[in-house]
Amino acid sequence: MSTAGNETVDAAVPIAEGTPGMFESTTQTVEVACGAASHTGKVRENNEDHFAVVRRTRSREILLTNVDTSDVHLPDDHAYTLIVADGVGGRGFGELASEFVLRFGWELAGQATSWLMKFEPTKWDEVRERVVEYVRRIQAALQEKARSNPKLAGMGTTWTCFYVVGSDAVLGHAGDSRAYLYRQGTLRQLTRDHTFAQELIELGMAAKDTTKFKHILTNSLGGKNDEVHPEIDHIALLDGDRVLLCTDGLTDMATDGEIAAMLQAHADPQAAVDALIRLALDHGGKDNVTAIVADFRFVGGSRSTQETVETV
Repeated sequence: MSTAGNETVDAAVPIAEGTPGMFESTTQTVEVACGAASHTGKVRENNEDHFAVVRRTRSREILLTNVDTSDVHLPDDHAYTLIVADGVGGRGFGELASEFVLRFGWELAGQATSWLMKFEPTKWDEVRERVVEYVRRIQAALQEKARSNPKLAGMGTTWTCFYVVGSDAVLGHAGDSRAYLYRQGTLRQLTRDHTFAQELIELGMAAKDTTKFKHILTNSLGGKNDEVHPEIDHIALLDGDRVLLCTDGLTDMATDGEIAAMLQAHADPQAAVDALIRLALDHGGKDNVTAIVADFRFVGGSRSTQETVETV
């Protein structure tokens, strides 16, 4: 089991005319506490899930000046990335795919000419384009890896990524891993399952009649898909929000009500993660199970607008 600790983020997030509620015109200190873990489960021999919690920091330091700096405050900027990936393809190749997505993503981040450290409404289209290009390049790299080794043909992975700057986040998603928002005692699923079963449900079929189609992915990285179409959402975080990212090893074994109860019962994020893992195992542990829980506390003023989730 792996754990990410408590951190503090200072972020000035401007708001533009014409986008009410999407961005907050205030400077907030955000305290982020995270917990994370992954378990092979009780049935499978290997773990095809991978996760990561990454912090990025941008600092400024005045080295030389003749200006009086006694009242100058140069806070560090922090951004967080939470990722879960659940490999598919069997024979252990799904494990390679989910790990590859994380490793290649780190390489891409290191090659970036600029960092997204503050949200600006006028640049939302640019943010979306960045995510799409990021996913496109990972998809191309996965396909090239499969072409170079025929044994890897068909390997793929889900991908759910939550990028946080201050009180705003970008959610990128492909597959059937999930992101949830737990706010004031209510659990809300932020992602849509990209499965054939979900498509049938949306066409009017009863959920109980779609069970055999539940794990047929219609959108994922790699696999047999020539293209991947990520969902990209903006999430406006509020003081006290808790975010859960998890693979279907949890959601197949536990109901949303049971998940919400565990999030309510355990204030510490790592304790909440461990309880969710135990819940999945106690219910059979038929698949690998992975979870990340992140808590957000705002110091010096909280966003006062209502919840906003923008799907692009």
